[in-house]
Amino acid sequence: MPSHRAAYELLAEQLSAEGIDVEAVKANLKRQEIETPSWGYANSGTRFKAFAWPGAARTTQEKLDDAAMVHKMTGIAPGVAVHIPWDKPADNDYDAVCQYAEAQGVHIGAVNPNVFQDDEYKLGSLGNPDPAIQERALDHILECCTIMKKLKSNALSLWFGDGTNFAGQDTLRGRKRRFERGLAMVYEQLPPDGRMLIEYKFFEPTFYSTDIPDWGTAYAWALKLGDRAQVLVDLGHHAHGVNIEQIVAFLLDEGRLGGFHFNNRKYADDDLIVGSVNPFELFLIYNELVGAAQSQDAVASATAQNVAYMIDQCHNIEGKLAPMILSVINCQEAYAKALLVPRQRLAALQEAGEVLEAHRLLTETFRTDVRPLLAQVREELDVPADPIAAYRASGYEEKIREERGLATTSGGFQ
Repeated sequence: MPSHRAAYELLAEQLSAEGIDVEAVKANLKRQEIETPSWGYANSGTRFKAFAWPGAARTTQEKLDDAAMVHKMTGIAPGVAVHIPWDKPADNDYDAVCQYAEAQGVHIGAVNPNVFQDDEYKLGSLGNPDPAIQERALDHILECCTIMKKLKSNALSLWFGDGTNFAGQDTLRGRKRRFERGLAMVYEQLPPDGRMLIEYKFFEPTFYSTDIPDWGTAYAWALKLGDRAQVLVDLGHHAHGVNIEQIVAFLLDEGRLGGFHFNNRKYADDDLIVGSVNPFELFLIYNELVGAAQSQDAVASATAQNVAYMIDQCHNIEGKLAPMILSVINCQEAYAKALLVPRQRLAALQEAGEVLEAHRLLTETFRTDVRPLLAQVREELDVPADPIAAYRASGYEEKIREERGLATTSGGFQ
């Protein structure tokens, strides 16, 4: 008998006694999917230093190989988000990218344009005061709409570094209008089944003003654009103390929550492993998602069931694949715990104004050890019960260290 089985059977018995449908919980966990980012497998760093990691992916093929390994270990990470031009094929053969991904057992997820890296974007992209730079950025994003079709992607994930560093540097209303014009043109060119996910960030790399500083701005623009424009929530893009789960609840209720970039923060946009600093926050976010999905509200339920989940982290000193696997596991644990919340009992306590008991019920659920449950789910998915231990024992890391060495490049499909 596997080592986790006795603990799982005991937990399942306890949960069943509390009225939890364990088989339904397991079915939901098996359907969970988390996209991993292609760029997360390449070398990355802080604004001070990038520490090369032996074995880091140098090409898109190697990124897809690594993503496939993460999926093989976890069973719930079949999608791979790509960044253009970092993952652009030299010959523009996107069919080859799709075929290679599918051959490895994964598929392409969200397409992310890059309008923040080139020198021309020093003063912004769509918000730039120079019409020629605006046009350059727009052309690139429209190119990414075309690439979405070729890669069979249904999500265009938009993040902009646009803003200003000094009062008086530019007209704030003018920048707003430039963005609205540009986004409207992009929206019109989305593939028929494509969504535009608008990300926000309250500061960095600009420090006086940011052109999309908060979820309210992204939400307002999504309303103007149309039903296929939604808000993307990056967990690292908020000020201290912001109640992210409340933002999630609001956007779910409005039908405008499109996706997540999962990571964690201690101070600012730290890009730490999701759940590593504040696992309770991650659980509370999933609690809102599960509550909406299971609700009788048609809009909130449909929105919750169509959220794009993606990890967006920089693994600078801890390796590449093992921390990505841990990130997926942490999302899995938070989701499992959220599925165990006794919602009818919680609702009754809330309606009765039982403040402390409602809080205790939620926190006690968070403290449930779901590891035996997840080990059983993984066994039924035919993946390792302990993904990180299995990865360590696989020899994959030693293999890629020997084959790749210290990477000097991190993009392109050769």
